[in-house]
Amino acid sequence: MHVDIDALQLADSPRLGGCSEEFVRSLASSDADLPPIVVHRATMRVVDGMHRLRAARLRGSRSVEVEYVGGPVEDVFVLSVSANISTLSTADREAAVRRLLRSHPQWSDRAIAASTGLAAKSVGVLRRAVGGRAEVRVGRDGKVRPLNSAAGRRLAGRMIAERPDASLRDIARAAGVSPGTVRDVRRRLASGLDPVPERMRAAERTGGDVAATRTEVRAPDTTLPILRRDPSLRFNEHGRHVLRWLEAHAVSSGEWSAVVSGVPSHCRELVADMARGCAEAWVEMAEALEREDRAAV
Repeated sequence: MHVDIDALQLADSPRLGGCSEEFVRSLASSDADLPPIVVHRATMRVVDGMHRLRAARLRGSRSVEVEYVGGPVEDVFVLSVSANISTLSTADREAAVRRLLRSHPQWSDRAIAASTGLAAKSVGVLRRAVGGRAEVRVGRDGKVRPLNSAAGRRLAGRMIAERPDASLRDIARAAGVSPGTVRDVRRRLASGLDPVPERMRAAERTGGDVAATRTEVRAPDTTLPILRRDPSLRFNEHGRHVLRWLEAHAVSSGEWSAVVSGVPSHCRELVADMARGCAEAWVEMAEALEREDRAAV
């Protein structure tokens, strides 16, 4: 869709140095068609493409092709950061993190890290320096979690003792924690341990928060929509390739049960071997991604 250049509002750029005049001139002097400019529909503010917009003006264009995105007004800067992650310097990313810690203190370290390209541990360090505290955190999956789930763990522990046959999800829903947390509480109780780890009890005593630990693996039908909305994946070829690859290989828990019964008996061993091999490859990939994340700190 083409719109009048004068109808567009300037971007709230995540780049500390603003636009590069040299890059603008090189775009303007090229004969290549400029990719669409990403625009927030409600405000008509440029999310990604200020260099392209200024190049179009230098070319004398009256209109430009745009691609609209939605979302709350307060998230326009977040979209701009995500769309430009690959070209932002470390200083740009740290500045973006500091701004998000002030505007979105309820976002978890991982959620802010995913939007800015900085490691979650680095976000945590900046949070302690900037402040950015809230009573709850909103994770990348959109779920709201308390900073310290000690109370929920204790309630889950009492419910496990009173209702040993109750499902993880039933207890999790009643206690306000994740099924993974309930599983961990059940394991600790079976080992004779306190349902609340020492680090959480210490955080309670000091009034601090506790760095989140992963106790539950999210299902693909929860994670994929989050990834599809991420501009840093949607707006470049490599990112779109990653999304297509994940969508083609995603299998939710329980989804395979309908397949198992239909596999001929003489093929079951081969299918099982292949499934196990694929699972091992996925684990290797997960570990490689986590190593990359740690190396970025």
